[in-house]
Amino acid sequence: MRAEGQAAPDFTLPDQNGDEVSLSDLRGQTIVLYFYPRADTPGCTAQACSVRDHSGDYAAAGARVIGISPDTVEDVAEFAGKYGLEFTLLADADHKVAEAYGTWIEKQRPTGRASGAAPGSNYGKTYWGVQRATFIIDPEGQIARVFPKVSPQTHDEVVLDAIGELAAQA
Repeated sequence: MRAEGQAAPDFTLPDQNGDEVSLSDLRGQTIVLYFYPRADTPGCTAQACSVRDHSGDYAAAGARVIGISPDTVEDVAEFAGKYGLEFTLLADADHKVAEAYGTWIEKQRPTGRASGAAPGSNYGKTYWGVQRATFIIDPEGQIARVFPKVSPQTHDEVVLDAIGELAAQA
């Protein structure tokens, strides 16, 4: 995974409207770049709706939030429309940007009764997917903070606190 102090890998991806968004075009802004596993799943929906509900806080902090998932443009458009998500969602269908940031990882499927699966089903099977993670990118394009495995429930509080700390240090 990319580390604090490294240059943020540049990319160009389509947003929920099909418009191209390039990270390099956003220089001069603080960017909160968060990777989420899949649109319209419980954790991803909770996180996105929380970002939506804190949009005023992000604006007051001078930060632009961008979510990236390995979904298609159609999937992120449907997700944005369903939940009134007015911030930028990008479709990384070939997961190249997730790979560049180190969030495309091998995962193990949950097993047993606790996950809702039949006992022993999917045991030992792995798959590739996005690890939920957030990067704060400073106006010069450097990664200022990294939050691997961030919780959807505490995401905004943690990120907004970090943005405040960064502003106080500047």
